[in-house]
Amino acid sequence: MRIDLTGQRALVTGGARGIGAAAAEALRACGAEVIVADLLSDPPVDVSDLQSLDGAFARAGELDIVVANAGTAVFHRLDETDDAAWRRLIGINLTGAFHTVRLAARCMKPRRRGAIVLTASTNSFDGEADLIAYNATKAGLLGILRTAANELGPWGIRVNAVCPGLIRTDLTAAHFAQPDLLKEYFRHIPLGRGGAPEEVAQAIVFLASPMASYITGATLLVDGGQMAAKFGIWDERLGRFAGDHWELPDSPSTTA
Repeated sequence: MRIDLTGQRALVTGGARGIGAAAAEALRACGAEVIVADLLSDPPVDVSDLQSLDGAFARAGELDIVVANAGTAVFHRLDETDDAAWRRLIGINLTGAFHTVRLAARCMKPRRRGAIVLTASTNSFDGEADLIAYNATKAGLLGILRTAANELGPWGIRVNAVCPGLIRTDLTAAHFAQPDLLKEYFRHIPLGRGGAPEEVAQAIVFLASPMASYITGATLLVDGGQMAAKFGIWDERLGRFAGDHWELPDSPSTTA
């Protein structure tokens, strides 16, 4: 069944690259009118600046769908994470999402309907090393998610989140350029590979669509099964590593 969003208007923060760009394209493919709010959009929008983001919402007008996707990461050990890096990530990933959800709520409540989707992470649940600030912001998003779903449900506004695992984007390009790292990382992913932005985008579209009309306050993992696996799945007894993915010996060649 094709998802039809004809006549609906969506705003996607961080929609110029990566998962956000894929989400914007997927929403358009379903017939939605999409407004991108990003530092690279025209005009540029900084989600950590309330005035900048408020201007984007004002220009967008009435909205049916809002995707709070803007985010970034820095890789530092806990004791090497300085205050500036901490404040920057809190400002973009967490405060920016709060601003986005609050503005979306104010826009949608008078119409008694709407769908908000946040881009959280598998790091909302675990404590991956070297990502203390990123992990804190992504865990915080789940607090925003559940509170907003609770408060906005009476107005017919649904709030959900996708939780991607390792997805091939500009932010993770350095990881995907290291086969040895991928081999070890993907041992713990049942599907044996990383994800593509389009795979996360499809989950976002589903949660934003009428097909998810009785779903709110939910987190949808888009991680190849990573969070379901306690110990390593793949090793040389089961399969082989083919550069960027694990596969069974008799599998056709596939890529992420």
